[in-house]
Amino acid sequence: MKKLNSESLNVNFGIGTSKTEPIIPRKYTLTHSDITGELFLTIEARYDYEKITDMRDEVLAEWTMTSEDYALMVYVMVDNEKNPVMSAIRNDIFVKELPLALEAIVYGDRELLKTNRHLYKAPIYVKFNSAYPVFNRLELWGTLSDYK
Repeated sequence: MKKLNSESLNVNFGIGTSKTEPIIPRKYTLTHSDITGELFLTIEARYDYEKITDMRDEVLAEWTMTSEDYALMVYVMVDNEKNPVMSAIRNDIFVKELPLALEAIVYGDRELLKTNRHLYKAPIYVKFNSAYPVFNRLELWGTLSDYK
């Protein structure tokens, strides 16, 4: 697993969102540059749709409430065309790169987490979205403390 280079992470807080509040609504849009390797994280009350490309290789996440407490829901689009072979490749890439993406979210929003330490114990659920049942699934990926 690659480790996050914090110098390659660009964080932008959107309207109505500060470094420490609110928890809900708080959404994350994480994109990257294949050329420079830079990561771009937008934190705001809505997803940064302007950053989403036809490649659909972004990672989206948001804070939600469960019956017990907060949880971080993460969404990735496994399919970007109707081709099961490409979906299998994209699935493998997401599984490999997701720890780095989660580390980027945790690092990028560290002030919120320092202010609300209980969020480090929040579970992370990842929804892999696909038209193919083998790739369309919801998985538990630990807690935020696993990625700090």
